[in-house]
Amino acid sequence: MKTFLQAFLLCVSVGIVAAAQDSPIPAPQKHQAAGIQSTSIMGAVSEPGEELRFVTDQRAWNVDNPETLKGHQGHYVRVNAHVCADKDSIHITEVKMPTASESRKNDVQ
Repeated sequence: MKTFLQAFLLCVSVGIVAAAQDSPIPAPQKHQAAGIQSTSIMGAVSEPGEELRFVTDQRAWNVDNPETLKGHQGHYVRVNAHVCADKDSIHITEVKMPTASESRKNDVQ
């Protein structure tokens, strides 16, 4: 009986170790490593002729990679961005036009 219990515990431990190795932890991105949060934000891109900024109902953000907003001047868009509140800026990773169900009225942020 003792041998059976030892064999059973050995099988369970090997299974736990194998399962732990199957779920690798992804390497943090540059901004995540610095402790900067990634979020989805809806807002407008400043009009042409101005410095490209991303404007929400609460504030206007400086964009540290404004080339991602080119072609969206004057549009209301949803962006995925890393927010750096202490520098009052965002680093945009993705820009999307809102769907028909998304609007300023439905925007909770």
